[in-house]
Amino acid sequence: MIRASRLFVLVAASSLAFGACKKKTTAVAPQPTPVQPQPAPPTRAETPPAPPKPDNSAEVAARIAAARGTVLKTIYFEYDADELRDDAKAILDAKIAVLAANPQLRVRVSGHCDDRGSDEYNIALGRRRSEAAKRYLTDHGVDASRIETTTFGRERPAVQGSGEETWSQNRRDEFEIIAGGDQLRAP
Repeated sequence: MIRASRLFVLVAASSLAFGACKKKTTAVAPQPTPVQPQPAPPTRAETPPAPPKPDNSAEVAARIAAARGTVLKTIYFEYDADELRDDAKAILDAKIAVLAANPQLRVRVSGHCDDRGSDEYNIALGRRRSEAAKRYLTDHGVDASRIETTTFGRERPAVQGSGEETWSQNRRDEFEIIAGGDQLRAP
């Protein structure tokens, strides 16, 4: 029995010895990891928003309307004359640019006169005026087949009345688009 008690003591002492060598661990609840604040991104200078782009369709429509207006613009003549004035040549030069950009475009030039003179004389003068405009356009590269001419003499006054102010507005060539106006492009 002594032997058994010695064995017991020896086993107990070993357990204590081995237990003492063993690290004691205590259960520790895990601590939450603190959230580190992120550094703020570097600030950039604020740029103003870009202005809105213009509506191209409105811009194109305006340019087409301006081209149409150029083609339709009236030119005027001095009393009893069919020679082109300098202001009329400038207007015709603008028409040439539109006609060059629109080869499908055809126009009619109508010659008009004031109410002085005979019907026959004014019909002939109106024809010479419309032919003068056509000749200027064709001399500057517009195909003659794209330009018709006509005359109304004094039959279609722009302004009723008498006096130089009225008469000067009736001595004119008017332009009309007769083909290709629906496909008009600005130069």
